[in-house]
Amino acid sequence: MKKTVLHDVHVKLGAKMVEFAGFHMPISYTSITDEHMAVRQKAGIFDVSHMGEIIVTGAQATDFVDYVFTNNVRSMTANQVLYGMFCEPHGGVVDDLLVYKVNDEHYYLVVNASNIEKDLAWLHKQNSFGVDIIDQSESTSEVAVQGPLAESMLQKTTDYDLSTLKFFTFDDMVVYDHDVMVSRTGYTGEDGFEIYGDHEAIKDIFERLLADHEGLMPCGLGCRDTLRFEVALPLYGNELSKDISPIMAGYSFAVSFDKGDFIGKEALLKQKEDKPAQRVVGLEALDKGILRHGYEVYSGDTRVGHITTGYIAPTTGESVAMALIERAHAKKGTELEVAIRKRRVKVIVRNKKFHDKNTKQ
Repeated sequence: MKKTVLHDVHVKLGAKMVEFAGFHMPISYTSITDEHMAVRQKAGIFDVSHMGEIIVTGAQATDFVDYVFTNNVRSMTANQVLYGMFCEPHGGVVDDLLVYKVNDEHYYLVVNASNIEKDLAWLHKQNSFGVDIIDQSESTSEVAVQGPLAESMLQKTTDYDLSTLKFFTFDDMVVYDHDVMVSRTGYTGEDGFEIYGDHEAIKDIFERLLADHEGLMPCGLGCRDTLRFEVALPLYGNELSKDISPIMAGYSFAVSFDKGDFIGKEALLKQKEDKPAQRVVGLEALDKGILRHGYEVYSGDTRVGHITTGYIAPTTGESVAMALIERAHAKKGTELEVAIRKRRVKVIVRNKKFHDKNTKQ
């Protein structure tokens, strides 16, 4: 297994380590629930150095990225970040990712760790634009500071006025004497920042942030998943895949049909107009039972779908799930059943955003 530059730090901190996307990564340090609530209430720091970073440069960089990406790259200004997908011609998802625009001839793509090699091969296959595609994943590390106190904590490490760094933008700055790139996006439903730099810089920043902020909790991949799940953010392989398009998953906001041609546009537009046969929806258990990934969903004796992600939501305590369901059974308020081992648990279709930070819990 690969190790990030912070591997030994995680072990020293007592993290429970697991294999994830070929990396030896921390799943938790204390408990998933404690770390989850730390991010909701204060702040947590994540090692996300396993993510992939790909640079695209060249005179036709904008044309190329706009063609392979579902969202509208031409609408971007410098230092803006945009979320979207790489799609196949049939509309299935190759990967979901963030595009960072440096300028018209320079883009920075942040992709999922499990898809780095696949994404690179796919990008090279589409490259009839003469752009340079450079994999920087091995030389780049990344940490994310997430939570309502993230800005105040990180502000103490830099002279850059973080209040001017708007949501889904990025900039170069100095953090603890290190030259790094910092963005403000997040995968938790909370305010937060991602810090990109060379390995030693990120290691030093991670350790010093923890040493300087008693309220900052190291967090593993376990609560990263529960946090994104509560606010209906997708995980590739669960809510998005080669068989689950962004239209089926309910992420049409990341697909721009107003722009020029892009890979998958025709298929996705047809799906949108005809309405997909299946949709990703929220489910809430009406009986006792924990809804888990992979459990099958039934209407009577008929299987109508499966759960893509399910948990007892740490913030609300509800047994909830996201599930891919046949459209005829996907209307809110529809009662269905989930097979948990040898018994059936009643569930109801609901909004798949299980936590809203603007609503008091």
